[in-house]
Amino acid sequence: MNDPTEGFRREMVSELNRLPGGREDLEEKYGKVWSTDQMTEEFQALGFLAPYIHVMRRSDKVKGTMMFQHNPRFYFSFSG
Repeated sequence: MNDPTEGFRREMVSELNRLPGGREDLEEKYGKVWSTDQMTEEFQALGFLAPYIHVMRRSDKVKGTMMFQHNPRFYFSFSG
């Protein structure tokens, strides 16, 4: 399958993981940040397409997207 976003997403993954930020750096840049455990408590993962994850917020069933970095794994920038 041809994914027209693949090149753009690969660049974003590379950029996010070149100098991965700690929680404080990410919070300053993106706002609220979740660890894997925190994310799975608050959201249900519906699908991954790095550096994005499609999620559903458990409290109100709102679907949206977040971004994530690989190591350390943090999720951020929820948009619902």
